[in-house]
Amino acid sequence: MTSWKLVSGALLFVTVGSLTSGASAITAEVAKKCGALTREAFPRRVIGNPAAGSAKGSGVDAQAYFNKCVKNGGKVDDGGSKEAK
Repeated sequence: MTSWKLVSGALLFVTVGSLTSGASAITAEVAKKCGALTREAFPRRVIGNPAAGSAKGSGVDAQAYFNKCVKNGGKVDDGGSKEAK
């Protein structure tokens, strides 16, 4: 009976470990960089007043921009107009 508990416990840890290995947490550096890029891309209407809203786009747009930045490891393509020839 003890060996069955040991085997089932080991199987549980292997299963949980394989499920969680696909998701990785973002690093503080990437989060700070993406936060700064998002603030630059979506400036506030009134500086120091977050309730005033963004001068460009909506909150959903800013969240999408931040998530795209995090997904790309801190790099966001802003349309490619600078690099396009």
